Amino acid sequence: MWRRTYLFLVVLRLYLALSPSYIHPDEHFQGPEVIAGRVFGYASHLTWEFTSDSPIRSVFPLWIFYGLPLTLLKWICDGFGYQTISPATVYYTLRALMFILSFVLEDWALDELIHVPRERRVAQMLVASSYVTWTFQNHTFSNSVETLIVLWCLVLINRIKEDKAHTRILPSALLAFLCVLGTFNRITFPPFVMIPLLQLIPHFRHRPISLLVMVLSAAATLLFAVVTDTEWFLQKPVHLSQLRETAIITPLNNLIYNMDSSNLAKHGLHPYYQHVVANLPQLLGPALPLIFFGCRMGMPMYSAGFGIFALSCLKHQEARFLLPAVPLILSSISVPRRMREVWITVWIIFNVCLGLLMGVFHQGGVVPAQLWVGKQEGIQQAFWWKTYSPPTYLLGNNYEGLVTRDLMGMRGESLMEELKANVDCNARSTTLLLAPLSATFLDTYITDNSIASEGPKIVLEEVWRYKDHLNLDDMDFGDDGVWPTLKRMIGRRGIGAWKVRRQC
Repeated sequence: MWRRTYLFLVVLRLYLALSPSYIHPDEHFQGPEVIAGRVFGYASHLTWEFTSDSPIRSVFPLWIFYGLPLTLLKWICDGFGYQTISPATVYYTLRALMFILSFVLEDWALDELIHVPRERRVAQMLVASSYVTWTFQNHTFSNSVETLIVLWCLVLINRIKEDKAHTRILPSALLAFLCVLGTFNRITFPPFVMIPLLQLIPHFRHRPISLLVMVLSAAATLLFAVVTDTEWFLQKPVHLSQLRETAIITPLNNLIYNMDSSNLAKHGLHPYYQHVVANLPQLLGPALPLIFFGCRMGMPMYSAGFGIFALSCLKHQEARFLLPAVPLILSSISVPRRMREVWITVWIIFNVCLGLLMGVFHQGGVVPAQLWVGKQEGIQQAFWWKTYSPPTYLLGNNYEGLVTRDLMGMRGESLMEELKANVDCNARSTTLLLAPLSATFLDTYITDNSIASEGPKIVLEEVWRYKDHLNLDDMDFGDDGVWPTLKRMIGRRGIGAWKVRRQC
């Protein structure tokens, strides 16, 4: 029975991996947006993390996880005679890649970390049935990559520690490589492996060659990562003799940036208990109380515990920062024997609801809308309102002459002033407005409802819509009330594209 259930969960994981939900802008702008532009020549918008004088994001892990697969995809398509590769192909290739990495590497790691068959089966089922695995882990987050690296660092530590008769040169070299890769991927990585690494001290005392191999492997990986980043940001080859003066060490820049509270204030400051009180319950749901009842204290739990403690000391805390802790905690708890059926029912309801929200509906129309815009001809401007920032690379080769304006949460009156300032009277070129269907402010400007007014006015003509889209950033319980707001958000879910005309 459990095998059929597990297979169903794998199929569900694949379905949600290929659903175009959009959880957070970082899943695009800290990964595919950077690499797709370089590999395929698409237009790409580089955020300040990559363009500042002291870049804080490394391209070294991006080339490994996204650059190499996309380069291989380009070679294959060139070999079959395809002159162009659609951005949709690029998008779904990366989503499929994240599914494969999660399904193979995450589940394999759990199989090695848990030795008791019954406990291993429970752990794999809990992780496979978690909405975090279905959604966050299948998206192109640096946090998702971090999760895989943390798990395999623990696997390699376990292999080295348990084999007392051999030096284990290859696992030691791989462990050092992954530690450097994980640090360049995210500076939140080291706390998750610090305690497990300390368990290797007795092994190093008896097998010093293993420590030497790790040092040499880490040094070589560090040198390669620094050279890769330096050449990328300086846009020219760098000789080793010049590296001392020109080296760009992105993890160090990232650490310095995050040590300044004024920098963190730009992204939002949180209390020290934010992770424990809000973020962990959001990720684990009914599994969180089980930590206090029969939790197995081993390497996975020590890793998760110290990682959560260390990240709680930072003032900026988001739920996705704790992604590596989720499989580690779920693999360390036991399903309660008392009221077992009740707990399983609550667990299923929690994950189905969050899975549908985060895996299907959450900003789910932004990617399909941008892919649609990229196929249109003659569009001069595209205004996006009350959505997440649209990934530029999804426009493909149709970006020339198209200006994308992200108006985010601008007030409705300001939106109209912006449109009037940028749309000429009876212009022949096409201007689009893309916004949630739940934005009732636009109703009076739609063609059928347009009312007469003095002076120039904006008229909107709907040309496209996509239904599976929820905009949770447009809730106004204070002015509209709870029930009317929910009715508007759910009943009018979706995103639309309107052709903008200015009548003078």
